[in-house]
Amino acid sequence: MDSISQFALGAAVGVAVMGRHTAPWKAALWGGVCGTLPDLDALIDHGDPVSNMTLHRAQTHALFWQTLAAPLLAALAGVFGRGSCSWRDGFGRRLLAVWLILVTHALLDAMTVYGTQLALPFSNHPFGVGSIFIIDPLYTIPLLVGLAVAVRARRPGHLTWNLAGLALSTAYLAWSAAAQWQVTAAVRAQLAGAAGAPVERVLVTPAPFNTLLWRVVVMREHGYDEGFVSLLDRGRPVRFDTFPRDAALHGQLRTLEPVARIAWFTKGFFSVNERDGVVRITDLRMGQEPFYVFSFAVARRASEPAPITPPQSAGGRGGLDPWAYLGWIARRSLGADLPPPH
Repeated sequence: MDSISQFALGAAVGVAVMGRHTAPWKAALWGGVCGTLPDLDALIDHGDPVSNMTLHRAQTHALFWQTLAAPLLAALAGVFGRGSCSWRDGFGRRLLAVWLILVTHALLDAMTVYGTQLALPFSNHPFGVGSIFIIDPLYTIPLLVGLAVAVRARRPGHLTWNLAGLALSTAYLAWSAAAQWQVTAAVRAQLAGAAGAPVERVLVTPAPFNTLLWRVVVMREHGYDEGFVSLLDRGRPVRFDTFPRDAALHGQLRTLEPVARIAWFTKGFFSVNERDGVVRITDLRMGQEPFYVFSFAVARRASEPAPITPPQSAGGRGGLDPWAYLGWIARRSLGADLPPPH
């Protein structure tokens, strides 16, 4: 999730555990700081954009390493919290607060589609439920409102607002998973009765900033379909647009390290295509046609593809009118039968 949401979640967890044992604003500040620590791995340069992408949300988001780090961070909180920022509690309560803050950060990230390597060092599987967009105001606002009331509280009873914010945001996550399941079931039922090349895999993930509009990607051997479905479509079938992917070209490059890493990290939701003599591999999970966040130039076309070392980032949303796009999301979310912007 975005940094504001992670700060708010860490602060809310800090207040929930520590709010009755220190000033709520102190618990919120410590919680917010601890809640942003795992994402500092984004500052590490691993040498190329593919490695930077696939090694984000790795060690610092692993539950095992977070559990080992929690006692150290709890001890540091006690050291730096002396004096005016002292926490009037024992080490055990600080440890519980820090551990919960770190773990909830990782678990919230795993609800997005990106890929969070929770099980390191035992497994590098990138977990990604994909039921919530990386920025969703309906998740974050309850946390911020509950925190605002709790931090300004002069009576302990006001801390229940923070718990209410946590409860509402968690309920929203549960709603997102239920909505995703409903859309996935409807899409699979539609695909089961449709002609065409065999379906290899299906991705259902929310469009930006909401859980009413869902993007569907259907992978086939030589291409993929993209469609959008709103919960307010009243049963209207999903209209798909079809796009090619070069399976033969991927076969030639599949052993190339950046290609293999993207294929693994995306769980097969990628495309390999050549444009202007440059071969690009694109993560199809984040973005939409033709605007993808993660696309990488990995080779130049010759008699045989020549690797580009290191791979170069070629993604982005250049050419997309953000206001027109937001307007399309709003109208399409409410059930308007509109084609996506291309």
